[in-house]
Amino acid sequence: MIKMKNVCKTYEGFQFDLSMEIPNGRITGLVGKNGAGKSTAIKLILGLTEAESGEITIFGKCVHQLSMSEKAQIGASLAESGFSSYLNITDVKKIMEKMYPDFNKGYFEKMCRELNLPEKKRIREYSTGMKAKLRVLTALSHHAKLLVMDEPTAGLDVEARNHILDMLRAYMEEDEERSILITSHIASDLEQLCDDIYLIHNGTLILYEDTDVILEQYGVLKVSEDQFAGLDQDYLLKTQKTSYGYACFTNHKDYYQQNYPGIIVENGNIDELILMMTGGYQG
Repeated sequence: MIKMKNVCKTYEGFQFDLSMEIPNGRITGLVGKNGAGKSTAIKLILGLTEAESGEITIFGKCVHQLSMSEKAQIGASLAESGFSSYLNITDVKKIMEKMYPDFNKGYFEKMCRELNLPEKKRIREYSTGMKAKLRVLTALSHHAKLLVMDEPTAGLDVEARNHILDMLRAYMEEDEERSILITSHIASDLEQLCDDIYLIHNGTLILYEDTDVILEQYGVLKVSEDQFAGLDQDYLLKTQKTSYGYACFTNHKDYYQQNYPGIIVENGNIDELILMMTGGYQG
């Protein structure tokens, strides 16, 4: 569905260099700290900025050679974009009908009611959460083959977030060939939704893994300096000095649980993956 091969983009003080692949039928999470390069990756994939070198293909074609009908097969929800704030839902429907031949007006209207989006209010009167819901809904309402979602649940309460996640699951269930690329700072959303995770830092890939493997096999060892001195370090991905000794990130937590019963081994998750691998862990 999406392939990025040795894609480079340079900004002042920042070098982006990434390869990644999102096959059909997968929900892929792109994670990292602020400034890691997530937004740059999305802009490159959507053709909103040009790479200096490398290849980006969507549906097997160079991103800059996609036809209008092929571009209409991409649904995008970007945190810093959307419709004019002077429009209302009625205006949005008219625009969507003209832009997308496969726009599902009935679905759009039904979901506006379910998501409590007032039809007559201008978008500028919407709350942050209501604007986020509308961005996701417009991306979902024209039968796209690919969704590119930048922080789709930001600003939403737990109930609204779960509703959005359910919408994304339903979208995938309708067609097993569809794919989603999603960024989020809400790790629990990604853990519930994503098949795999790309972790980028300072513009480069530092880890790729299936989500199930992260949750089942990764962990944080909390050890004293004496315990650390006697620890087999072959399966440690990252080590960080702490007040009590060391925090060690591993993708073989079972090995340490079985062979070092006296140490503390905590289950891994996406938040700890980001913090440990990028040097921000405070545990």
